[in-house]
Formats: sequence, structure tokens, C-alpha cells
Amino acid sequence: MGVIARQSIRGALANYLGVAIGFFTTFFVLTDCLSQEEIGLTRVMVDAAMLFSGLAQFGTNASIIRFFPFFKSDDGRNHGIFGWSILIPFVGFTLFAVLFFVFKDQIVSVYSQKSPLIANYVYLLLPLTFFALYLTVFETNASVLLRITVPRLVREVGIRVFNLVCYLLYGKGVISLDAFVLLFCLSYGVAMLINFFYLLSLGKISFRIDWGFINRHRMKEMVLYTLFMTATVLAGNIPLINSLFLGAHTGLALTGVYTIAFYIANIVEVPYRSLGAISRPLVSQAVRDDDWHEVNRLSQMVSLHQFLVSALIFFLIWINLRPLFAVIPHGAEYVGGIGVVFFLGLAKIVNSSLSIGTDILNYSRLYPFSLLFIALLTASAIVLNNSLIPIWGINGSACATLFSYCLYFACLLLFLGGRLRVSVFCRKHIAVLAMMLALFGLDWLWTQLLTPLFAHLPQLMALLCDAVCETATMLIVSLLVVRRLHVSADVDAFLDKLFARRKAH
Repeated sequence: MGVIARQSIRGALANYLGVAIGFFTTFFVLTDCLSQEEIGLTRVMVDAAMLFSGLAQFGTNASIIRFFPFFKSDDGRNHGIFGWSILIPFVGFTLFAVLFFVFKDQIVSVYSQKSPLIANYVYLLLPLTFFALYLTVFETNASVLLRITVPRLVREVGIRVFNLVCYLLYGKGVISLDAFVLLFCLSYGVAMLINFFYLLSLGKISFRIDWGFINRHRMKEMVLYTLFMTATVLAGNIPLINSLFLGAHTGLALTGVYTIAFYIANIVEVPYRSLGAISRPLVSQAVRDDDWHEVNRLSQMVSLHQFLVSALIFFLIWINLRPLFAVIPHGAEYVGGIGVVFFLGLAKIVNSSLSIGTDILNYSRLYPFSLLFIALLTASAIVLNNSLIPIWGINGSACATLFSYCLYFACLLLFLGGRLRVSVFCRKHIAVLAMMLALFGLDWLWTQLLTPLFAHLPQLMALLCDAVCETATMLIVSLLVVRRLHVSADVDAFLDKLFARRKAH
């Protein structure tokens, strides 16, 4: 895969380094240093800022990726597209700031009964939104230049390390809650600045807009596309909408339980953050070149690889949930999130495996139709959250996410197949699905036949020994089956190197 493989692997390594830090922070620091309510507070604030910043972008991120091939130039100035990427979000943020001040009292009143703590820190939403906005903008600029490793390190590692320090300082009583929340928000500002200076260091960035380069036709196309993408930003932010609903309907304590479960499930789609970031510009180029054979090849490759990896990660997480909740501080308070992990994990598999379909539609001439699909997704998420949360609580919110994504992608993929003759599926998807069902069957047999063998040990030791043995066995079995299935040449080459290295030792 060349550039795709090199940058996605480096980005994935950065992601998983962040996951390792996040794992330690979330399960052994966060649950120990913060109460459920305080965890819920940080979750709602970050999710609100991410949602608001996504809307304030005015579709800039998608526009940069779609139109970069038209602006690209050999001198590295690229006719000022990066200047547009700064200007348009600033306009969006200014409008958001005005609306924020107008409706601040209404926002506070929504959470005043179930989550009164939010009212104390609502003023920090504005700077946090600004930091999140340009953190993403600078990251996207690096993505179109096929440089994602450093931005991934900043987002996945840098922010988590800074937050870890904040948690420890607050947990040890060094700083007050007010200072903690302030430093927590500033971590995103530091990350934003690091990404900005990294872009400058690449030497291929010019923020001076080339006003004469864009003709009236191109300007009209960009404006219409940007407006449509403003609406479609809701597609990737359904989980954010869920946490905002939970904060209003169930309170911050249960939102804290949901947050821990959400983090576990979120590990499932970590690989797509890198593979998606590096594949989108290539999909955009293939669409622009009207090379639909290449579009099909790329979409099937990305979907298949992501389905395989995300499903395996979900399986390994699932068989280790019981020992995980047994060892984390106050784990009994969060064990109620197991159902959330299951339903959100499935939702993450669906979303990460099929999101390439959304990218294809957004970069094609039929992108206006994306508005209809986003309306369907958003409406179904809102209706299902309102309907299921009162019945099933946090599990209802997770189910709302899963059902909304299934409905959205079913309609989207049917449309892509009918209008563009594009399919993200191939026969090997069925083979991977069969393998995963077989693994869950083996897990059931393991719990029936082998788990009782550890019963003579102390309870915690029995859980850990059983989990380690099953995880090692299932991982080896799954890798051998994947190699036998010949999912792809890239996967085969990776596994051959892995097994060869093992034999060498």
C-alpha cells in the first residue's frame, strides 16, 4: 500500500500508545481520583465542545480533503487552501459564540435539575470549543499532506498525558476542582498549538489565500459543498449527542458510568482513525479522476481490513471484561456498563467498517444526498435516545447508537450500489464474519469446559488466570485462521513476518 501502509501503521502505533496511556489513566487513575459525577462532567464538556466545534467548522475538514486535488501545486503554496481552512472555521466559531451567549441560560436550565455541576463551568465551553475546532483543522491539513503521525501522537498521547497530570494533581488534593477543570480544558489548547507549529515545520504550508485562483463556478461549488457538510458533521457525532442526552436525563453519575464503558468500546475503532485519515485523500483523488474501479478497490480494502481488526479487538475486549472490572478501583460501581460496552462495541464495528461509504458519497457529485442520510441518522438517534433511555437507561442510549447506525448504513450502501455502482463488501467479509461467530462459539465452550478448572484458585486470581489463558489461545487461533483465509496480501505479509520473528526467537 506504500504511503497508506506506512502512515497508517505509524498512526496506528501512535493511537495504540495513546490507548495504553488512556487504559491506565481511565481504569486506574480516573476511577480512583474522580467521582462518577466528576467523570460525567468532563465527558459532557468535551462532547459538547466536539459537537459545537464540528458544527462551527462549516464542513471545512471535508472540503479540504475534497478540493485539495484542485488546489494542489508544486510550489507547496497550494493556492491558499490552508488560508481558507483557517478563515471559514473562524466565521463559524464567531457565529457559535454569539448563539452561545444568547442561549446560555437555556443550556444551563436543561442540566440544572439532573446535572447542576455543569452550570458552574459552562463558561469554559467557549474556549474549549475553539481549541477543539482548530486542533481538528490543523490535523486535517496534515492529513491531506499525508502526514498524520505527529497529529495522532498529539491527540492520542499528548492530551492524555496532560489530562493524566491533571487527574493526579486533583486526586492528591494539590489543586481544587476549579483549577482541575481549567487545566483540563487548557490541554486541548496546548495540543492545538503543537499541531499548528508542526504544520509550519513541514514547509509546505501557506495561509495566504490566492483570491484570483478560484473562479465563480468553483466558489459556488465549494460554498454549496461546505454547507452540506456542515449538516453531515452530525453523522460522526452521534455518541456525543448520546452523552448530552444522558447528562440531561440521567445525571452526571450515570454519565460517568457510561463514559468508562464508552472508552472501552471506543478502542474498537482506534485503527480506523489512522487508516481512514490516510485513505480519505486517496479516495477523494480517485473520485475526482472518475476512476470507479479504484474507488471500489480502496473501499473494499479499507472496509475489509477495518472489519477484521475491529471485530477481533471487540472479541478480545469482551472476553476480558469481567477481570477488567474486578481489578480497577471501584470497579463494582462501573460494572453496570457491560451492556453499554456490548452494544457500543457492535456500533463501533459497523461505523468503522462502513464509514468509507460516507466518504465516497461526500466526495462524489451526489454529495447533496448526504443531507438526507444525515437527517435520517440524526432523527433516528434523537427519537431512539428519547424512547430508550427512559426504559433502559445507559443501555438504551447504547442501543440507540447501534440501531441508528444500522439504519443509516443500510440505506446509504443501497444508494451507493444503485447510483454509483460502488460496493464496500466482498466475499471475504463473509469469511471474517464466520470466523468471528466461530470465536464466540469457542468462547462459550471455554467458559463451560475450561473456566471451571480455575475455580480452586482465589476469585481474583482465577479470573486473571482464566482471562490470560483464553486471550492467548484465542489470539493465536484467530491469527492462524486469518492467515489461512488469505484476507489480503498485506495481512498475509504482516502475519508471515510476525510468525517468522516468533520462530527466530
